[in-house]
Amino acid sequence: MTGSVLLGAAAAIVVLMIATWLLSLAWQDASIVDPVWPLGFVIVVWVTRAIAGGNDARQWLLVAMVTLWGLRLSGYLAWRKRDAPEDFRYQAMRRHYGERFGLISLFTVFALQGVLMWLVSLPAQLGQVSVNPDIGVIGVIGVVVWLLGITFETVGDAQLARFKARPESAGQVMDRGLWRYTRHPNYFGDACVWWGIALVAAETGIGAVGIVGAVAMSVLLVRVSGVPMLERTMAKRRPGYADYVARTSAFIPRPPKSRAS
Repeated sequence: MTGSVLLGAAAAIVVLMIATWLLSLAWQDASIVDPVWPLGFVIVVWVTRAIAGGNDARQWLLVAMVTLWGLRLSGYLAWRKRDAPEDFRYQAMRRHYGERFGLISLFTVFALQGVLMWLVSLPAQLGQVSVNPDIGVIGVIGVVVWLLGITFETVGDAQLARFKARPESAGQVMDRGLWRYTRHPNYFGDACVWWGIALVAAETGIGAVGIVGAVAMSVLLVRVSGVPMLERTMAKRRPGYADYVARTSAFIPRPPKSRAS
């Protein structure tokens, strides 16, 4: 059954990412992959639910956790992208590769994100395979961690959206609310969500292998495409960002330093 689940999830991701790639060619906009990314996890968890025959309560719990996270984030990213041009990252790639970008993007953008989606979603896949045990203490802790994560992510996104909507915020640094305690409450929340899912899955034994998914998500957020990529240009675009960095934690929330040093 485990092999069928893993292959089924992979097949669903392949279909989704090829369809998204074809749409990106028609729209000349590779950044549509951003709102599709969390939606893909929702598809994976439901496909797994249809294939696997595990503990019913745990299956529905994992389906609910991933679905609520994925639909909220996908909707938020789609709303943020409305009427916006292609993301500057993909514009730079398009200029670099020219007419070859369409084919190259299939592998460097869509296939790569598909592989990462399959890897990160492992706890949501493997956690649905085993019939035993029932949800216990570790599962409850996982739900609490997930709740912390979804709260940080949702509140952080809402606070940033309100900040950006005010004309007087143009060019300024968001350092209020949750953003006072971490420069990236949304990324911290994302990591907590997937560690919570991993804990719920780990209770089954084989689901513990899925912890690699939570690790992968954390590494992506902290070391690869999250914090480093966003902050690479922030100091140039936001006056005072260097001071904000000096007094505010990059990831894990903690009280800000009393003064920049």
